Amino acid sequence: MSKLYHRLCIITASLCLLSKPCTILATEISENFTYPNQASNAVSLSFDDAWPSQVEVGVPLLNKYQVKGTFYVMPFRVEEKLELWRKAVSQGHEIGNHTNEHLCTGNFAWLREMNKGLEQVDLDYVEQDILKTNDYIKEKLRVQAKSFAYPCGNTFVGRGENVKSYVPLIAKHFTSGRTWLDETGNHPTYTDFAQLTSIRMDGISFDELKPVLEQLRHNHSWIILAGHNVGEKGLYTVDQKMLEQLIEYLKDPKNGFWLDTVSNVGDYIRKQRNK
Repeated sequence: MSKLYHRLCIITASLCLLSKPCTILATEISENFTYPNQASNAVSLSFDDAWPSQVEVGVPLLNKYQVKGTFYVMPFRVEEKLELWRKAVSQGHEIGNHTNEHLCTGNFAWLREMNKGLEQVDLDYVEQDILKTNDYIKEKLRVQAKSFAYPCGNTFVGRGENVKSYVPLIAKHFTSGRTWLDETGNHPTYTDFAQLTSIRMDGISFDELKPVLEQLRHNHSWIILAGHNVGEKGLYTVDQKMLEQLIEYLKDPKNGFWLDTVSNVGDYIRKQRNK
């Protein structure tokens, strides 16, 4: 894709608005989009919260297949298995920021009881929590977090007319921000890197997930899968057997997927957009 091609598409789309209906949109641009090894789609495996099972079960499984995952961590949980997290970093897995306090909407009773629902804090409070987590990751894991995952997928602070988005804070401090419980993949020539969508992989079998992947493949989408614990299938646990089946499926060249970390795929897409 060239910059000239992008300009021509924009000009053509503008002319269409002045005349007859037209279909020159980002969809047509993405038809020329390619991933490494001529893959049709990109996939990233991501895990939230830094649960011990991620480094005890998940990382060894990923290493078995030479796959790199993205782990959005919380400092107090990293401390529980610090040496294993350092080992995961040395093996090439990505560490992202998931804050320390994990603030979500106060509709979760455990947050409301502490008077710390997102409805009860401001942008400065959230930013300080994010920056402290960045400092911890840099000091203890010796890497700079490039990516962020919104706790519970919530991207706001405040209430009603006083609600403010903290998406701009994430765009300021990170190359990407990932949401949660979405229904679409990420369109490579359109997606907002500060609001990347993700699809849940907790609590489902491979037979349930496979058709979802196939449904999301249009327009060369980048599909980010998100989970929490790794072990036996549960509400917030990625089934170990399912994960192994998934990786084998994604790594089979005939299925046309490129599997890499959130930041690696994001960096690649940016370069393609700027050609």
